Amino acid sequence: MNSNIAPRLPLDSLHAVLAQLDRFILGKQRETRQALACLLARGHVLIEDVPGVGKTTLAHALAATLGLAFQRVQFTSDMLPADLIGVSIYDRETQGFRFHSGPIFSQVVLADEINRATPKTQSALLEAMEERQVTMDGETRALPDPFFVIATQNPAHQIGTFPLPESQLDRFLMRITLGYPDAAAERAMLLGEDRRDMLKEAKPVIGMAELAEFQAAVRLVTVAPALVDYVQALTRATREANDFHNGLSPRAALGLLAAARAWALLDGRTMVIPEDVQAVFGAVATHRLLARASNRPQPELVARLLSDVAIP
Repeated sequence: MNSNIAPRLPLDSLHAVLAQLDRFILGKQRETRQALACLLARGHVLIEDVPGVGKTTLAHALAATLGLAFQRVQFTSDMLPADLIGVSIYDRETQGFRFHSGPIFSQVVLADEINRATPKTQSALLEAMEERQVTMDGETRALPDPFFVIATQNPAHQIGTFPLPESQLDRFLMRITLGYPDAAAERAMLLGEDRRDMLKEAKPVIGMAELAEFQAAVRLVTVAPALVDYVQALTRATREANDFHNGLSPRAALGLLAAARAWALLDGRTMVIPEDVQAVFGAVATHRLLARASNRPQPELVARLLSDVAIP
């Protein structure tokens, strides 16, 4: 990234975005920053956690804070792909079929409880997330720009869930967990205003044009050759480790760099440093790595990788 670009961008507005998000999701500054970094990197985010910890609220808050069109889709076991993409209906006046777009044609799509839908419906998201387009009745239709999918997922042990296949998981740049709030944040929540009422009054902090500038700036953040060496060392370590069935793919390595660039931009820097890679590595890698031993938590194994791989 050219050193003259960052000063021209109103980075204070990004900090204002984070500040507003932190008003809605108390005590989860790191997680809200990860979600924003994912959006800036033009990725998609999967939020996995137990019900009631703020997954849906975070999706609403992001859309409201950035002034983006928002659609929430509740995934269920009887949901069909057409319920998401849309359907063509015969029009007597024109004597032809007219396409009625589904909720996927929005800038922020909340796929709520995505793993409660069948694999057939889950796969309807694949083309949309990767190509930012959908194909229906032989015709390809572009999705809005920006297009950001926030999917929530219940833990796999809960009744009525269908595990996401590896190909679907790989479409998510990051997977984050919110977890329970600490005592201070939970007390503030209990004594404060209802978050749903707060969201109704939320005003956009930045507009779509400004968001597009930030997304473009992310791609210009400088990555030194030594930093690329570090990313390659991390991905190679996942492939050579006996702890996992498979290592990180080249797509995951590209996503790791994009996320690190976004993290650097949020700090107002024009160059990625190793700490940026370390900050996003867990969110980018954990859902892509399948541990061989079921009794070894993936976050623990990923953290050990970070400590074992030396910084060039």
